[in-house]
Amino acid sequence: MTNDNSCTAFIGNELLARGATLDVALAARKLLDDGEQRAILAFDDCTARPVELDLRGTVEDVRRRYEAPPAPEASAQPRPRGRPRLGVVGREVTLLPRHWEWLNAQPGGASVALRKLVEQARRQGAGKERVRAAQDAAFRFMSAMAGDAPGYEEAVRALFAGRRDGFEAHTAVWPEGVRAFAERLAEGAFIPDNDPV
Repeated sequence: MTNDNSCTAFIGNELLARGATLDVALAARKLLDDGEQRAILAFDDCTARPVELDLRGTVEDVRRRYEAPPAPEASAQPRPRGRPRLGVVGREVTLLPRHWEWLNAQPGGASVALRKLVEQARRQGAGKERVRAAQDAAFRFMSAMAGDAPGYEEAVRALFAGRRDGFEAHTAVWPEGVRAFAERLAEGAFIPDNDPV
């Protein structure tokens, strides 16, 4: 159950722990052992998706579970298509005949042309993707942890409008841990005026 991702856990509106999933799970288990009754919520540090902490058993049980080596892969699996050693994976692509004609006429053939087109699209859309990912992560976390906090709706509007000052003004009264994590997640949503999106 190894998880190299980092996460942040809250108990109520208070920051409990932040770091590797193992460390956060151990901190949560110790808190439960001390008699804590409130729910513990954990969020992935990049996406703010909920992280399900497996806190069953003792601290040592949790440690063993999270430090367990990954299960060995079956050796009799069929050979994947493409060039897996290079990271190339073969998949089906369905196109109209005129698209195949154009791709096949390109230098290097269809595969090279498709890779070039994908890389070009990724570069052109990288700024927008970064903004959208930051908005999604911050909104996901804010909805879970601050949906009833004062200024929530105004902060959401500022987040999606790209107004850092409005976002920070409306989150300023939130509990410190919640505010700081929301601001960290939203950081990529606020692009300077001279930065192309």
